Amino acid sequence: MSNWRRCVVESLLEIEVDATGARRLASRLRFACLPEPWTLNDFDFAAQPGVDEKLVRDLATLRFLDDASNVLFVGPPGVGKTMLAVALARATVDAGYRVYFTTAAELSAKCHKAALEGRWKTCVNFFSGPKLLVIDELGYLPLPEDGASALFQVINQRHLKSSTILTTNVGIADRAGAFGDATVAAAMLDRLLHRAAVVDIDGPSYRLRGHLDQAEVLRQGVNARVS
Repeated sequence: MSNWRRCVVESLLEIEVDATGARRLASRLRFACLPEPWTLNDFDFAAQPGVDEKLVRDLATLRFLDDASNVLFVGPPGVGKTMLAVALARATVDAGYRVYFTTAAELSAKCHKAALEGRWKTCVNFFSGPKLLVIDELGYLPLPEDGASALFQVINQRHLKSSTILTTNVGIADRAGAFGDATVAAAMLDRLLHRAAVVDIDGPSYRLRGHLDQAEVLRQGVNARVS
């Protein structure tokens, strides 16, 4: 084969490999159901001094996936918990792993519906499958008894096998109140914290700052027109 033909074949193969990689990435992103296309570059650490940037950047290496460790983002509403969780999830998708994003309320509702339809085990196995499962907004809404049980079953199935990222506005010491069952809360915390990085965010509302900045831009625009 001539050098020219060899170059053509190699170029075509490279194009096919790139196209296959792009299709697989698009498929993983569809499955992941990430609410936003956030990456770690979108997070303004200077605007949120309550975040341990060194710890978050270490988590972004995805080494925590190797030993099925978990990540808990704990803090009040608006401080960037979900944004950071999504950023780590997107990095995991980009690295070639299966990821799934859900809220605690959605997970509870899907498992409840599956139980009524006789698909409980199938539903729990679905949530147990991804390399990384992100459970957002634990504690924002009270979970019914079967919802707390479903969440525990999912965490239990994933324990020491796959990683889970959980965001919550409820402190670890107050977690029992979010479940309404101290025994279930203690059992879930035991599994979550066995191998876990806990990122406590004690800072100003990241979301509120964005709204205030936008309002200031609009105010300046109105003043400029008036003057």
